[in-house]
Amino acid sequence: MSEPSSSNDRPEEGTRQLQAYRFALEPTHDQAQALRSHCGATRFAYNWGRRKVLANWAQRAAEASYGIPDDELTPWIDQSAYSLRKAWNAEKGTVAPWWAENSKEAYSSGIARVAKAFSNYGASKRGTRTGARMGVPARKKHSHQSFTVTTGSYGLGDGSRQVKIPRIGIVRTGESTRKLARRLRNGTARLANMTLSWRGGRWWVSFTVAVRRNDPKPARPDAVVGVDTGVKALAVLSTGEIVANPKHYQKTQALRRRLARARSRRRGPDRKHGGEPSRRWEKANAKANRLEHRVTAMRRDGLHKLTTRLTHEYGTIVVEDLNIAGMLRNRCLSKAIWSAGFSTLRHQLEYKTDWCGGRLITADRWYPSSKTCSSCKAVKAKLALGERVFRCDHCGLVLDRDVNAARNLAALVSTASCVGTVNMPAGNRVRPGSPGDGIATGRPETAVAGQPCRSNPAGHGTTHSVNGAKFSGTRRDERPKAASRPHW
Repeated sequence: MSEPSSSNDRPEEGTRQLQAYRFALEPTHDQAQALRSHCGATRFAYNWGRRKVLANWAQRAAEASYGIPDDELTPWIDQSAYSLRKAWNAEKGTVAPWWAENSKEAYSSGIARVAKAFSNYGASKRGTRTGARMGVPARKKHSHQSFTVTTGSYGLGDGSRQVKIPRIGIVRTGESTRKLARRLRNGTARLANMTLSWRGGRWWVSFTVAVRRNDPKPARPDAVVGVDTGVKALAVLSTGEIVANPKHYQKTQALRRRLARARSRRRGPDRKHGGEPSRRWEKANAKANRLEHRVTAMRRDGLHKLTTRLTHEYGTIVVEDLNIAGMLRNRCLSKAIWSAGFSTLRHQLEYKTDWCGGRLITADRWYPSSKTCSSCKAVKAKLALGERVFRCDHCGLVLDRDVNAARNLAALVSTASCVGTVNMPAGNRVRPGSPGDGIATGRPETAVAGQPCRSNPAGHGTTHSVNGAKFSGTRRDERPKAASRPHW
């Protein structure tokens, strides 16, 4: 984040945004042991809360099996974080006599996480939670080590490379914390919590901060750009620019396999009989994990640079609503799709457009951007994935397939109220009109409203209006079956 060059470059007051600042830690041996102990305490408190809730459920089920009336069953246990924390404080002397060795924040973190897990499970079971169906919270194991600090003496140290952790003290960071310290000193940021975790063979600290942001407006606030993501090219812009796919995952595939073979030749952990891994296996495993972490960091860095450049230059950005989960079922392309990071790209565009005061429009999932001619708006019935050049049978346009799709996305701005979701600068999303109002193919408006489309001289289909925006094309119930398939 760059600082303003003068006080006149930005407005005096900005909006509060939650933002994470993450720094690598360089703890001593004793401090690393203490961090692992706190992570174990968090895991223990989580599993204790899980057992307590499930035991209450099992007790009620057993009593009901004996024919006991519902009003006489054991009362439901309160699954809120407050009630579970109160029960933990009453029992910690018995179930965990060593609890004083760690900060209370470690146990509170585990209790809060198990309460959130049961809350999500209940919402998913009732059908009020979006996303995949959730099951009963599982028992936490040693694979994930982290804990969160919300109260107490924590934050940045006196130096530029120090953080303060309850019960552990001052820990050195691997990089400077001056950016965050400057905001805290100026009063433009406030710490919300601190999370410490073990990732990629090292310790990390992440501060969740409420930041008052005054980012500069886009350099071209009236400019519109369509972004078509893909596998061959990471992104193709409607301006004709092609952003190459770095393919970090594919380039390191040979090295990844070699490290995996080296690890398999060592004596690994025997989870069935409780056998410990050898030192050579631990070293080989750490080396393979460092490579995975490096590949993830390089991919994230490339996406950040791309999304920052787009949001700082264009006032309106149009992207597609891709069915990533469905695309990953393609065994031939799943690895390439996963390594590209389409979901991460869209997520970064969402919050960065909010920061810069831009606008992000998400095209309808069924909008045929690749099948539509960007010149005459004629829609092909079929377009094979192997056809990389778009050839229009009506106007004779010959154009790269991805560039044509990007231009169609950019043309949706005039009809965004009926073909896409608008992410406004404040983060409030305006949902499109109902399907019955003509969400249809989502073709951009014709040159003369109410006139037949150039690709439809016979006048089949009508010009529909949704929230004051007009577009030509048939309704969803009138659309041919072939045109309703996703273009990917």
